[in-house]
Amino acid sequence: MKQTISIFWFRRDLRLEDNHGLFEALNGKHPVLPIFIFDTEILEKLPINDARVTFIHKTLQNLSETLQTKYNSSLGMYLGKPLDVFKNLSQEYQIDGVFTNHDYEPYAKNRDEEVKAFLAETQIEFKTYKDQVIFEKNDILKADGTPYVVYTPYMKQWKSLFKTTDLHTFDTHSVLKNTIKNKQLPHLSLIDIAFTPSQQSIADFTVTPHLIQNYEATRNFPSQDSTSRLGPHLRFGTVSIRNMVKKAITEQNEVFWQELIWREFFMTVLWHFPHTVTQSFKPKYERIEWRNNEMEFKLWCKGITGYPLVDAGMRQLNQTGFMHNRVRMLVGSFLCKHLLIDWRWGEAYFAEKLHDYELASNIGNWQWVAGCGVDAAPYFRIFNPTTQIEKFDKNQEYLKQWCPDFQELTYPAPIVDHKFARERCLRVYKAALQ
Repeated sequence: MKQTISIFWFRRDLRLEDNHGLFEALNGKHPVLPIFIFDTEILEKLPINDARVTFIHKTLQNLSETLQTKYNSSLGMYLGKPLDVFKNLSQEYQIDGVFTNHDYEPYAKNRDEEVKAFLAETQIEFKTYKDQVIFEKNDILKADGTPYVVYTPYMKQWKSLFKTTDLHTFDTHSVLKNTIKNKQLPHLSLIDIAFTPSQQSIADFTVTPHLIQNYEATRNFPSQDSTSRLGPHLRFGTVSIRNMVKKAITEQNEVFWQELIWREFFMTVLWHFPHTVTQSFKPKYERIEWRNNEMEFKLWCKGITGYPLVDAGMRQLNQTGFMHNRVRMLVGSFLCKHLLIDWRWGEAYFAEKLHDYELASNIGNWQWVAGCGVDAAPYFRIFNPTTQIEKFDKNQEYLKQWCPDFQELTYPAPIVDHKFARERCLRVYKAALQ
């Protein structure tokens, strides 16, 4: 006779602490089988040494070891399409319910609908919970019931609503004993999923009181490297957003707090406007005649444009999987406005390289620099890549670290003249937007 169980499906919530869906599953009436699915639909689009896959695998190993040593339990790892994995699990177990946390990206929504429909055929409940954000979907709307498309009023409404919200955390450890016991569950190595360990590693995050208190004063200076590196950990859920917001409030740093709100703003925009994955939020920007010069794009990717701050940022990205936020704005603007290359090309390159890649934020920020998104920078704002050095890397420490050849005779000449590029951009944008 098949064992009756509940399943908890880990996705963007790779932690045992303060995990909403896991807590709900463990409080049910059946033992819980925790699982993770290496989704072949996603894996086949990634390079075989992707640092994010290495990070996910290592995190899962740690979770599994904790479950084994403390609770005589384990975590099942599966490879395939989620629908097929659930079909196989339903043959092996009597499944009472599948628990997981909400995911808001278009692919994830379609995947979940597919799984939910299959489970419903055999009367298996599919229950999902809010976990990776404080506010989601329709939680924050304008008075007329439409979504916000400008950040500042969204942020004010977010804070107003937050004042009356109980920031409840979930004591998962008190109920982890309710996982399946003494069961040999499938454990996959990186080789099993056809990946190799990455030479890059995802940095641990730093959210000390000192960093939060000094965040506003230091965050714009790339040489100081005083950003929290929280991005990948929020992306994969190795840290609780509720705990991070509590830290921001404890240290009373509005700017750090507002960065967390930006993330939710972009997630809400993507939820309401999924077409923005491939199209400009402002339709008239689809009329821009991009030059899309492939050779210039390659030079941008490699960090050999002849503009030191642009090149330093791209080389930092290529070598580490990270780029300082201030520099991200500059390299994005340079691609779209100096080179007139479609923001979608840059978005795809960042998606491949960034450890903290998150679809909503990547789309939102690329459309911001191109001028075509919600609450975007006006198209006539064109960063000067040379004066940006004076503003944000006056002593050239960042340049010396990531673009040490910038003062050498072998350093390339600028691939385009700033004044010429600026005038060309204004002309092309203006023609498209008339």
